[in-house]
Amino acid sequence: MDRILRGIMKYRQTDRKKMVEQFEVVRNRPEPKAVFFTCMDSRMIPTRFTETNVGDMFVVRNAGNLIPHSQHFMDEATTNEPAALELGCIVNDIRHIIVCGHSDCKAMNLLYSLQCQEFSSQTNRRISPLRAWLSAHASSSLEKFQQLEVSGYQTPLIFQAETPMRKFVAYIDPEDKFSIADKLSQVNCLQQLQNIASYGFLKKRLERHELHIHALWFDIYTGNIYYFSRQNKRFVDINEVTINSLEKEVHKYYS
Repeated sequence: MDRILRGIMKYRQTDRKKMVEQFEVVRNRPEPKAVFFTCMDSRMIPTRFTETNVGDMFVVRNAGNLIPHSQHFMDEATTNEPAALELGCIVNDIRHIIVCGHSDCKAMNLLYSLQCQEFSSQTNRRISPLRAWLSAHASSSLEKFQQLEVSGYQTPLIFQAETPMRKFVAYIDPEDKFSIADKLSQVNCLQQLQNIASYGFLKKRLERHELHIHALWFDIYTGNIYYFSRQNKRFVDINEVTINSLEKEVHKYYS
């Protein structure tokens, strides 16, 4: 707490004036352009690595950057994530949803361990909210990853896109650069796009191409950020060489 308090004092002396000016600009007409789902990992600072400012996007964080599938909710039982989707995409008319996973994700490490029946038993889930959360809402990601594992990480995976009739193909880490847990993290990231599309209140906007869903993946130890390119069927490093082709893809399919 001492560090946080001293940080607030530093903010008062350096950044507060600039931030208040930005707050004034967006006071009556904030126009966020994206709903950004990412992990609660303390190393993930999305506004910094996307260079976004006050009012630019909604940020939703949880363990494992999960968006639970709509099938988990009955009547009024829900969680924060679908409520954030409605607030962002329906109430505020935001047109882009981004899911951002990352390397060395502790939630994904734990998810991989949940393949052990004893570790993921009901008894253990009842004493661990994190295990219960992952068992309930990331099991589909684990099942998808197991398909990849059985194939020796060579066979592409198929995910549902914006509608049940639209699919996309994904090669996960074809150069075999990343750890098993990182591969699972990338699979999990793409699975969330499918989960987002399961919500009925988004259906018309997705069908009419008024709402677009994207996946990013952040490599913490290199600082590199990857965009899942449906055109390339893989996560592509966003850099000086690839940026033009990625921008063309985004402009062509997601404008």
